[in-house]
Amino acid sequence: MSYQVLARKWRPGNFSQVAGQEHVLKTLINALDRQRLHHAYLFTGARGTGKTTLARILAKCFNCEQGVSSNPCGNCGACLEINQGRMLDLYEIDAASRTKVEDTRELLENVQFAPARARFKVYLIDEVHMLSTHSFNALLKTLEEPPEHVKFLFATTDPQKLPVTILSRCLQFNLKNLSPNTIVKYLGPVLEQEQIAHEPDALWQIAAAAGGSMRDALTLIDQAISYCQGSIGAEAVVEMLGIPPQRQVLALLEAMAAANLRAVLEISENLAGQIPDYSQTLDSLLSTLHRLAIAQAFPAAIDNNLGDRQEILQLAGKFSAEDLQLYYQIGNKGRDELALPGDARAAFEMLLLRMLVFAPEPVIPVAGQSDSGTTGAAPEQDQHSPAENGEAAAPERDQQSPAKNGEAAAPERDQRSPAKNSEAAAPAEPAAAAVEAREGIARAAPINGGNGKPELDTEPADGLVAKFEKDRNVQQMLKHFSGKVLRESVSPLSGRGDK
Repeated sequence: MSYQVLARKWRPGNFSQVAGQEHVLKTLINALDRQRLHHAYLFTGARGTGKTTLARILAKCFNCEQGVSSNPCGNCGACLEINQGRMLDLYEIDAASRTKVEDTRELLENVQFAPARARFKVYLIDEVHMLSTHSFNALLKTLEEPPEHVKFLFATTDPQKLPVTILSRCLQFNLKNLSPNTIVKYLGPVLEQEQIAHEPDALWQIAAAAGGSMRDALTLIDQAISYCQGSIGAEAVVEMLGIPPQRQVLALLEAMAAANLRAVLEISENLAGQIPDYSQTLDSLLSTLHRLAIAQAFPAAIDNNLGDRQEILQLAGKFSAEDLQLYYQIGNKGRDELALPGDARAAFEMLLLRMLVFAPEPVIPVAGQSDSGTTGAAPEQDQHSPAENGEAAAPERDQQSPAKNGEAAAPERDQRSPAKNSEAAAPAEPAAAAVEAREGIARAAPINGGNGKPELDTEPADGLVAKFEKDRNVQQMLKHFSGKVLRESVSPLSGRGDK
């Protein structure tokens, strides 16, 4: 007998074997047990979440020879034929290959005929969103009022493409992505029955890489069995998948929290020897930062779906909330940089340095970095004596007597000449500027005399004003301004002044 892949071999045969999707199973089980059967069901969700599997189980529940129930026997002729894919009254159709309206009309021509041997004639249309608009229109009337012996089961990954007229005629069930914890609980018994040795950390890595799809997880298990030669190890799975282990991501965040630049660069070097895709590393880092932020805000919301709840709670106390938000924002902005051609490792390390340097209280200073990740520039100034430190000069003056204190020296300085007192030169400048401002002749920028070249301010202020007033171009400009523009601005008949 040829080898059968695990994704097909371990496809659930009844509702009790389905992993997750409790919200869908509860509705279906209650409806079947109470004989409240609808004529059209629509299953939506991502790939590998169980849409087609639930549709086939529902078809067995409809046609089991023991009667309609939520627990088909699995041993009667109808159940066996459905499991083997050879039942005449189950029409399993791929809408992607039969999108034309002619195909839909041909399919509906036999709807009115009774089933050959089963209780119901079931039409299972996978990827139903691929049907054309004319095909949906041809299906509407039959879908709304089908014969009593017909059931429609639809499955799609993109329900937004379905017309509202189709959605309103179906019971819709939205399947969720499976959590890593759910996938690990399902894979453990499967490997035990397959007699495959495995490490728990390896299953967590596979569950995280599956992205919520049970079919993808079983496919990766098949690949891991071949890669690891029968015994699935955590390190071998990391090498096979090319993804960072969660422990290394946590170690990287530990080094960032401790301001240990050397450890950060060493971990980055280790990742470079294992991981060809830094985008996956960044995704894992951002996911962990998100969990750390949740742990700070509401620790009870952190679950153990990834098997690292205790580590997350401990690590969350080593970061400030501002740092986590900044790291997450910088990491999201840096996705585009990793996609650019060039050295991906350099881009990733620059991203880590950017997170540390631009923190509200920089973890890694720009200069003065020691091997331990600490700096001594600022504390050195604090260790100086008050006499050497400029910040302590003011308190020393307060301790002196009023005769020696600068507060009492101001009247004496006013009696001195500015030439002898250098400290009084600064207060004298504002007074001189005030006098010049009152006279309207504060030091101005060079004035353009009309020939395109600025005149240098080499004359006294009074001479400059006189020359300015006698300038012919200036006189014409003032005459034009005062004699024309002002009159027009106050004239009620002119529109130029309004502008």
